[in-house]
This record gives sequence, C-alpha cells and structure tokens, in this order.
Amino acid sequence: MTKSILLVGVGGQGTITASKLLTIGLLESGYDVKMNEIHGMSQRGGSVSADVRYSEAGKVAAPVISRGEADILVSFEEMETLRWTDYVKPDGAIVVSTERIDSMPVMTGRLDYPDNVLAELQNAVKTLIVIDGPAEAAKIGNSKVTNVILLGAIIRHMKLENTDWHKIIRENVKPAFIDLNLQALELGKTLMKG
Repeated sequence: MTKSILLVGVGGQGTITASKLLTIGLLESGYDVKMNEIHGMSQRGGSVSADVRYSEAGKVAAPVISRGEADILVSFEEMETLRWTDYVKPDGAIVVSTERIDSMPVMTGRLDYPDNVLAELQNAVKTLIVIDGPAEAAKIGNSKVTNVILLGAIIRHMKLENTDWHKIIRENVKPAFIDLNLQALELGKTLMKG
C-alpha cells in the first residue's frame, strides 16, 4: 500500500530540505519512494510544497498527491496548513508548526491573517499534532531548524527510528550546520510520545 506525506511551507523555511531528507531516509529504509516538489514563488516568501509517496510492497506509480490522499500533512506555517487541509485523508494526521508568516495579501492589507487556524484544524482530521516550532528552535539557538525539528517528530510518529538519520544528516547537510541539525532532529523526536 502506498503512503503519502505532503510537506508545505513558505519559501525559506526548509520545506524542500526536509522532504529530501525524508525521501533519503525512506529509500534507506527499503521503501520505493517518489518525490515531487513545487517551489512556487519560494524566493519571495511564497508557498512551497513537496509530495513524498512511498510503498514497502510494490512500486509507487506517481509522485503527486491528490486531494484526500495524504496520510500526513507536515506544515511549517499555520496559514499554509489551511490551504492544504483538504489533501489529507479524514483519518490522516496533520503536524503543524505554530509559526505565522504574513503572505503578500496580508502584508498589503488585502487579507487578515486568520486567528482561528488551529481551531479549524481540530475538526479537519483525526490526529492533529501542534508544535511550537519557533519556541523549540529557540531552545537550540537557531530559528532555521524548525523544519528538522518537525522532521524528527514525524520520524517518531511514522516509527522510522531504526534508520540512521544521523548519517543522512551528516551526508546531506552543509558541514557547518550538521551538529545544529542533529540537535534539532533529536529535539523533534522528544516532542512525540513514545
């Protein structure tokens, strides 16, 4: 059976990095994996998404996740979560960081940032996991690692801890940021119950 994970965020949050690390980890765990990424206006703070589909038995036919197909939605920004919620299965899970980044329509005053994002999400799926990404990242002194903190959380949620994630980070992250990302990964794992 094919499983689908949709990762979404805003340009600069590391959505693509997290999805690539996840894809490598799934491949090293023996799954057939397909990944698709959409950058949009990522250089200007626009929406970024990545589809990761994997299967233990058989080939993944296509990398694209359709509405109602995602087993897990991982969102690095609250409002992006609302944009993508209808892609999650009713019995699926949403892992969301409480980070709020104003989009261009919010910055120009055309739209207001919604106040009730997390309340709306409560009714959307079976499992909602809320992580205060900015506060957790502050614990290790760098706001840029929220993506890897959430990656650590979903690794534990998906029961993929037997994969050598430390090796994957060492081989795929710039040397200056390896230790920081290893701390973020372990912190993310601790945020999920056993």
